[in-house]
Amino acid sequence: MAATLTFNSQFDPQTGVAVPIAAGLVRITAPNASAYTFTGTNSFLLGHERLALLDPGPDDPAHLAALHSAMAGRRLEAIILTHTHRDHSAAAARLARNYGVPVWFGGRHRLSRPLRRFERNVLRRSCDWDLVPDRTLVDGETIAAGDLTISVHTTPGHCANHLAFGLGDILLSGDHVMGWNSTLVSVPDGSMADYLASLDKVIALPQLLYVPAHGGPIENGPAFARALKAHRLMRNGQVLAAVRDGARNVRALVTAIYPGLSLPVRMAAQMTIAAHVEYLEDRGELRVLRRPWGTRITA
Repeated sequence: MAATLTFNSQFDPQTGVAVPIAAGLVRITAPNASAYTFTGTNSFLLGHERLALLDPGPDDPAHLAALHSAMAGRRLEAIILTHTHRDHSAAAARLARNYGVPVWFGGRHRLSRPLRRFERNVLRRSCDWDLVPDRTLVDGETIAAGDLTISVHTTPGHCANHLAFGLGDILLSGDHVMGWNSTLVSVPDGSMADYLASLDKVIALPQLLYVPAHGGPIENGPAFARALKAHRLMRNGQVLAAVRDGARNVRALVTAIYPGLSLPVRMAAQMTIAAHVEYLEDRGELRVLRRPWGTRITA
């Protein structure tokens, strides 16, 4: 039986402060809190005397100063990204120039599938399209992160080039698994089918403690990931039921499934429900007629 999914919004980010998480792992949370980023993006310094910086976050002077202070004169050797949404990657190019270090991630930002006719990527302005990796990280490889080593795991779903990283018994899970909320999956930037497959992948990894890019650590990461998967499958069932009851577009589905949402949260819900609809369409459980003036969804 799947565990009950319980989100934890009780997290003190100590914004701008270097917070030790484990030996060789320090968190510095950026001052970019929002409905989509929770308390802000968590940047991480990995290493002891030689460092790597994971997810430098926004190009914000106060955050860059906090990162520099946390380095405390130690040598930075690389910048590593979980993915190229700008709340994680916007500062990467500037810091790479300032410190003379390479940037490593899972390849240039790309869509999970081509745009359809009349379609637009709602997240297009949130993506770092022009950032080019000095090294493209590959699934299963082990890389140096300062004077530590970490394992690389491709986890597409939230977006196509998303990565998670294993550090001993810790999984740096980026935006793939977060304890404060379910992950935004917005097609065509992301893919629900990929997201569910990547959940299965991280559940099978040996790491138990998940440390995400927003919010606090998740003590039993695999159990939480299993609950997330059950939650997504339950949402698929709700979409099918709402269509059977007469909902014929994404807005109607959101109204049926999430009554009374505030506008920013409703926008996120529309993106994720569209991803569920596409997943169910690809499985042959829904039919979607797309026209320039809108879509019509039927069972």
